Amino acid sequence: MVDDWQKHIEVFLQFFGGNVYLQAVIIVALSWIVAWLLNRIIILYLKKLAQRFKIIDDYLLDILQPPLVASIILIGFGSAIRVVGVSDDIKPIAFSVLQMIALLYWTVFVMKLFKYALNGLAKNRKSVAWVNNKTLPLFENLVSVVIVVFAVYFLFALWNIDMTAWLASAGIIGIAVGFAAKDTLANLFSGVFIVADAPYKIGDYINLEGGERGKVTKIGLRSTRLLTRDDVEVTVPNSVIGNNKIINESGGPYEKSRIRVRVGVAYGSDIDAVRAALIEVADKEPEVCKNPESRVRFRQFGASSLDFDLLCWINQPELRGRVIDTLHCAIYKKFNEQDIEIPFSKQDLYIKELPAGWGSESKG
Repeated sequence: MVDDWQKHIEVFLQFFGGNVYLQAVIIVALSWIVAWLLNRIIILYLKKLAQRFKIIDDYLLDILQPPLVASIILIGFGSAIRVVGVSDDIKPIAFSVLQMIALLYWTVFVMKLFKYALNGLAKNRKSVAWVNNKTLPLFENLVSVVIVVFAVYFLFALWNIDMTAWLASAGIIGIAVGFAAKDTLANLFSGVFIVADAPYKIGDYINLEGGERGKVTKIGLRSTRLLTRDDVEVTVPNSVIGNNKIINESGGPYEKSRIRVRVGVAYGSDIDAVRAALIEVADKEPEVCKNPESRVRFRQFGASSLDFDLLCWINQPELRGRVIDTLHCAIYKKFNEQDIEIPFSKQDLYIKELPAGWGSESKG
């Protein structure tokens, strides 16, 4: 088929004389013109049809556009090389280079296409239950690895490289790397289990046993990234997370999180007035949820105070520090208005008896 196509091109080029270099330039120029028409007119027309009839997504046309345009130009260069008639030593190398460039373009297209399909499956939970937002990073990484492996295989095939010796060497190297990179493999398998078990997802606030607390920004096969409240990104190996206790503040039936504000009042205070003041402060705070309602608990008789807890809910765990600060300020002002004393630690020293001769020495 390629030879027949080349013959038709050569017949057409006879109208431009017998100069092979001029014919090669004309072929390359025609390929650029066809690529431009495809890029500017045909693709644009298809996008308008897609928007009108909703038969295909614009994103698919956008990712298909570069490899199609590049393939047309590369075909033009290949035909020009045939017309010029380069030596048999250079021709295979030139065609292998052109095919390698086309392979790179189409590999990128296939990777984007599969990621687009996986995102579509993740959004449509009724189609495939095991592809969702939690497992999406895992499948994207696996698909990328598989596509790259096939691309490398075809790349070797283009250059006529025997894969048998490479595969045998890869097996031996794989065993050696398995022993040398056992920590990396542990992180890899832990990442797979984390994605499968889904103790947290992207956007959740989690606490680790080491004291790290932050918002999950990325779940990779090797590590998980947290963004702390100090806007510092912390990368935690998955093997560490997989072997430790995780507190997911965003877990449960909803993302709301309960905060606890502990306050002590002096003995003799009106506990009903204290309850009413604390509830009033919570109700006036806009970041505090109205449902569930805020509540006050009288916890214990302390050493020098009556200890109360104000329990209220916030919509997102990241608001915890800001809301607690606002509630502390409002409680202090409210107690001052109502003359509710907040006791503080103090010590009184009583001298039961002075040493003998203390007064005479002082006078002397």
